[in-house]
Amino acid sequence: MLAATDVLPRILIIDDDQSLLESYTVLLEDEFQVSTAESGEKGLELLRHEDVHLILLDVRLPDISGIEVLRRIKVLDENVDVIMITAVKDVRVAVEAIKLGAYDYLEKPFEIDEILALLRRTLEHQNLLREVLYLRDLRAEVDRCFVVGRSPKMRQIYDLIVRVADTNATVLITGESGVGKELIARAIHQQSQRRLNPFVAVNCAAISEHLVESELFGHERGAFTGAIEMHRGKFELAHTGTLFLDEVGSLRLDLQAKLLRVLQEREFERVGGGKTIRTDVRIVAASNQDLKQMAADRLFRDDLFYRLNVIPVHVPPLRDRREDIPLLINHFLMKYNKDFGRQVQGVTAEALALLTHYHWPGNVRELENMIERLVVLSRHRILDLEDMPLDLQSVQGQLAHDLFATGADLRQAKAEFERHYIVQTLERHGWNQTEAAKRLGIHRNTLLTKMDMLQIRPATSSEASLLKDLED
Repeated sequence: MLAATDVLPRILIIDDDQSLLESYTVLLEDEFQVSTAESGEKGLELLRHEDVHLILLDVRLPDISGIEVLRRIKVLDENVDVIMITAVKDVRVAVEAIKLGAYDYLEKPFEIDEILALLRRTLEHQNLLREVLYLRDLRAEVDRCFVVGRSPKMRQIYDLIVRVADTNATVLITGESGVGKELIARAIHQQSQRRLNPFVAVNCAAISEHLVESELFGHERGAFTGAIEMHRGKFELAHTGTLFLDEVGSLRLDLQAKLLRVLQEREFERVGGGKTIRTDVRIVAASNQDLKQMAADRLFRDDLFYRLNVIPVHVPPLRDRREDIPLLINHFLMKYNKDFGRQVQGVTAEALALLTHYHWPGNVRELENMIERLVVLSRHRILDLEDMPLDLQSVQGQLAHDLFATGADLRQAKAEFERHYIVQTLERHGWNQTEAAKRLGIHRNTLLTKMDMLQIRPATSSEASLLKDLED
């Protein structure tokens, strides 16, 4: 939906029906700056001189075809989104328009709510694309493969990485599985003076406990059965670079003692060897467990915990930064569209509400895997509720069951789901309408209108009495 801005986005409408142009202008002028053209050539001329965000383009024009106008538009500005409109259904024309880069294709007649929803969705798509590009530039200081995020918590992490990267301080990254701890470790390495040297990652939990010591410190030939040749461990491989110890809490206590010695003395011996090997590595460790509590329970050495926890970085779960979900979806759609040669352009408002409401136990990794699967399997350019996996759809299960039991039709069901989502958003922002409107991507006046239409009120009179103070 449209974000609240000081300057309304400009829409160019190219249609030879003067009465229709006047109707469009009246209907859209509250949310857009409207420019109109009665011919293809005039529309192209306006595009050359005006900063246009969206174009509504009729297929049939008096001078040149809408398809030819679309082709020229993309030459003038390949980034402007064009929605084709026509009174005659022609699948071949629709397919050609999409191939030439049209964002969507509408048939007359259509409801004003339908065209407004499409225009808002198109603008939201543009905003997400721009934000992805902006954050890519912002994250160039961090790492080009770093997790996408615009929430305050993620911005704090970006700032912390920039401040600590160029030091040799040990970093401990905590957070649930799938939040992107290794990406953050790589970002720290890429911004450090060690960036041209090795980044070596080892998942301590994925290695047999009998082999962990050998993997970390290496072994000499004959050190144990099967050791037929000398093996260099991760500390040697990471020399002058960064060693990332993922799930460090899974290490045995005796190996924790040896790791502590390496951190303090910067030296170690291979298994079965007596030669002391000096090492110059920066340690970045990570854990999805509470190492401080483990230390209190004597399951983790407290001296090692304090040695690792010099710079703590906690990555919040995705459910605690839901405002990042639309941007992450757009990021992964672009990534896998490129990988698989697909053209999935976005998700419907209903699908986005479902994805945002879902609790994501697997965090960003789960979201990425799901988007990859949808890009591969979907036959639609815009993902809808029916495209979502059944386990996600079950989030709506009780609500859908209740609506079905009451005999609600589709329009009523959509209204109830919208009401449910708005109430949840308001509750998450303490019923601050301005902040909730920003999160929903709509103007505060639009939110007030929807609250009135859907009869949304604070649960208690005390909450209602706070609204004015909150808005101030």
